[in-house]
Amino acid sequence: MEKKRIFSGIQPSGALTIGNYLGALKNWAQLIDEYDCIFSVVDLHAITVRQDPKELNERCLGLIAQYIACGIDPEKCTIFIQSHVPAHAELSWILNCYTYMGELERMTQFKDKSSRHADNINAGLFTYPVLMAADILLYQADLVPVGHDQKQHLELCRDVAERFNRIYDDTFKIPEGYIAKMGARVMDLQNPEKKMSKSEPAGSIALLEDIASVTKKIKRAQTDSLGYVKFEEGRHGINNLISIYGAVTRKTADEIENEFQGKGYGDFKKAIAEALVAELEPIQAKYQELMNNKDYLKSVYTSGADRAREIADETIRKVHQKIGYIER
Repeated sequence: MEKKRIFSGIQPSGALTIGNYLGALKNWAQLIDEYDCIFSVVDLHAITVRQDPKELNERCLGLIAQYIACGIDPEKCTIFIQSHVPAHAELSWILNCYTYMGELERMTQFKDKSSRHADNINAGLFTYPVLMAADILLYQADLVPVGHDQKQHLELCRDVAERFNRIYDDTFKIPEGYIAKMGARVMDLQNPEKKMSKSEPAGSIALLEDIASVTKKIKRAQTDSLGYVKFEEGRHGINNLISIYGAVTRKTADEIENEFQGKGYGDFKKAIAEALVAELEPIQAKYQELMNNKDYLKSVYTSGADRAREIADETIRKVHQKIGYIER
């Protein structure tokens, strides 16, 4: 039986956090045996915000290494850099012509990023969701792992694909959102009503962060004055820490509550820090080993791009035929 295909990617726009790891990468590593997985470093998306060229180059390579260090085996899936497959940009332009201005104006991420980068509200920022749709539809993905903040983009992707299919008959597979069985929406440690972000280092923990700093940040994480460990509505700080601990240890909220019954926040935070350190140390060691073998990393993203191009070019040929372009 043919495996269903999953596509996902992460921008090389800053240091990956434990939010990226616990919400995405840790789950990706579990998916590669069950699905045909295609994972990209989406560098085309990154330049909607100005990037330092040298840093962007280094982050792209580092992200490949972090994927593998987190258990995403390139022998079992496809790992590649988005800009190495020109069909992403080509299909994005074509789909721009089947996407309505009103649809893009409704995108909440455009409004959010425009307010944060008021000096650089560029057309790419506006059409970003169309490129995301092209990423997914190029590979005829069945499933797309999505967080809460990406659901709107997936809906747009589905709408555009369905519109194209109505005009030209079935061309694109209509993707479904994939919600991981395990995982966490990790919130900012200092402001737990806001999602943990690469751009807020004070309240986030980087995947490659110094171990002493990891422990310090967990100890300083916001809690409350109630003094007991229980997942309850409105207790954003404690709920966030329970989610982190549960995602690392695979324990349920009830199991965590029982484990820390009669114990204070100091014991709870100590356990979280120890569990996180035990999780991150081997990842960081593997990352350093991989970064010392850049020839291997190049072989991974080169062979990954070769496979990605085969699939993407087949979709592009089909699209060209449907809209009336002369065959190359």
